[in-house]
Amino acid sequence: MKSIITSILLAAGLTATAQNKIPGKVHLGLIYPISSNGTHSPLDTNNLSINLLGGISAEEKGLSFAGISNVVKGNTHGAQFAGFSNHILKKASGAQFAGFMNTYGEGDGFAFAGFTNIASGNVKGGQFAGFANIAKNIDGLQLAGFANIAKDITASQLAGFINTAKDVKGSQLAGFINVARKVKGVQIAGFINVADSSDHPIGLINIIKNGEKSIGASMDETQNAMLTFRSGGKVLYGILGIGYNFKNKDEVYAVEAGFGAHFFQSKSFRLNAEATVLSLEDFKKGEYFKTTLRVLPAFKITPFLEIFAGPSINYVNTNTLEGRKLTKKYLHQWENKWGDNLQGLYAGYTGGIHVIF
Repeated sequence: MKSIITSILLAAGLTATAQNKIPGKVHLGLIYPISSNGTHSPLDTNNLSINLLGGISAEEKGLSFAGISNVVKGNTHGAQFAGFSNHILKKASGAQFAGFMNTYGEGDGFAFAGFTNIASGNVKGGQFAGFANIAKNIDGLQLAGFANIAKDITASQLAGFINTAKDVKGSQLAGFINVARKVKGVQIAGFINVADSSDHPIGLINIIKNGEKSIGASMDETQNAMLTFRSGGKVLYGILGIGYNFKNKDEVYAVEAGFGAHFFQSKSFRLNAEATVLSLEDFKKGEYFKTTLRVLPAFKITPFLEIFAGPSINYVNTNTLEGRKLTKKYLHQWENKWGDNLQGLYAGYTGGIHVIF
């Protein structure tokens, strides 16, 4: 009898030891420590975890579900689902879904959060958040409603307001501003791009260290005298300008914005192709908008001085008397049947000078 009891106790001890060391547990609970793993939960490895409110474990090798939060002190190998947040201290291999936030060390997979994803290490996969994504180096996509922050990124950053990174081997797309050191792709911003090196920025203002900026003075066929700021990389650039119309009496204040590209560049010549929108205002009633596509051969008199002139094709939309009189000959024109808007296409020209710096 004594030997039988001893054998039973020994078997029980071995079983308890095996449960602590061998993965494969199913963890069910309400919230730590009210669960099948009890106070031992932070030391356990699970194949499946389901917690009504929140759970904690050493490692997860399968799915994890929590009404509020999952906390894993080590690595995860599988998808993590939480109503509020997932917190993985080491590497997350698999997808993460959280109503508010995901925080993790390294990542190999995709992270989806209603507010933010924060990775202290490198990420291979993607981060998708309603507000912000933060990672060290990322090989994949960052998509956020407000901001993306990374050191080096291979792929793209898309944000509603701002993207920041050091080296980008891909593209940056932001509603307001992109900031980077070196970009081997396209930067597209609603207002401004900033970089040490970026050949293809698309924004109204582009502050590129190895790029080009210029102040220009020009006149077009409707006597719009414009003072414009052009800024960009070696190929693409943005245009922002103000001016005065010498033909009108009331609608005389001009504002212009657009984009351009340099082609066939040499030391003394290049071809600039530009697309712009110009508005004439008297800050009262009425409107005049002109959309222009123009090709401008440009000749450098000195390394810092350039003259240019070339033809343009223009589309006009106006409902003012002065706007109608600015152009006398149209290639094609038509009027709105339900209003007094005149729309027309006509050929024009632009010429001027750039001071390059």
